[in-house]
Amino acid sequence: MNTNDLMNTALSLAKLDKMPYDTNIIVEGENIKKVLIGIDMETPELLLAQNLGYDCVVSHHPKADSCIVDFAKVMDVQIDRMVKSGVPINKAQKALKKQQTSIDMGRHASNYDRVSSAARLMEMPYLNIHIPADFITEEIVQTRLDTAFEDKPKTKLSDIIDELNSWEYYQGKAAQPVIRVGSNDDYAGKIEVLMAGGTNGGVDVYKSYFEAGVGTIIAMHVPENVKNAVAEQNIGNIIIAPHMPSDSIGLLEIVNAWRDQGIEVKTMSGIVE
Repeated sequence: MNTNDLMNTALSLAKLDKMPYDTNIIVEGENIKKVLIGIDMETPELLLAQNLGYDCVVSHHPKADSCIVDFAKVMDVQIDRMVKSGVPINKAQKALKKQQTSIDMGRHASNYDRVSSAARLMEMPYLNIHIPADFITEEIVQTRLDTAFEDKPKTKLSDIIDELNSWEYYQGKAAQPVIRVGSNDDYAGKIEVLMAGGTNGGVDVYKSYFEAGVGTIIAMHVPENVKNAVAEQNIGNIIIAPHMPSDSIGLLEIVNAWRDQGIEVKTMSGIVE
């Protein structure tokens, strides 16, 4: 196996035909037999992998080169997701623009060479695989919740929490599913799982979903300003399915596919098995 093989497996599972902006092979490698993968893999983890005899390091969160500089561009997938939920495409684009511009300005000034230069100096094959894993997670969680509540129009937020807590990914973990906006007895309405947009779309994006008829958004995390704005609008609910366990869902689909292909894969840095 080489780095292209590893990447192509991830893309295939996510039903993608090319690498998104937040996903790339930073340092190529051949004859890969042992992979170390985690949510955040930077220079310390590269050194650890080298010391432990691994052939390749994979980070979920983008840490290098174009994955950082062009990160805001991957947020365009949120437009398609909003349209799918009933938001007009022109409104979706404008709702996303403020947050996308802010992210772009911050990432453009970042030290995008910090981790990639370390990987190159160490000659350690290194990949960033972000949104493909998030696409997989989003589809799995959405399908599970749709199936659980298909014939239950009066589903309450407490029912969603109970369903998430029944899943091994969230059981016994340090971070647990939590209601950030709403209460246990509030009706959920239409449930949308938003876990694959690069990063949070901001206040305007959440407002667009709720105005389009979504009742409850399930996300991995929510900034305080978004939480407060949604609470003030008083038209929707937010439930957080914790970041690390949720990221692990899609990543472990990829990890298990690599293992099936004969690769030894060790997880760390936030991935929970």
